[in-house]
Amino acid sequence: MPTLEYLRSEIERMRTQIGRQRKEILQLQRAGIGTASAEALLTRMQAKVEQLAAQRDEVKKAEPRETRTRVLGGRKW
Repeated sequence: MPTLEYLRSEIERMRTQIGRQRKEILQLQRAGIGTASAEALLTRMQAKVEQLAAQRDEVKKAEPRETRTRVLGGRKW
């Protein structure tokens, strides 16, 4: 299973790509060029990010409680 750090970096990388893809689709639409295949790719990329986020959440839950880092200044409940 991938590490938590790997999943986080992959999600961030894919989100950057999605932003670029959206900008390209807008440029194509302004130019009057069909964007159906680009929009299909964007949908697949978004689904992959959602899958990675779910996987990240599973890895996070499986992590032992003692090794989880706390936010600085966080409260002890």
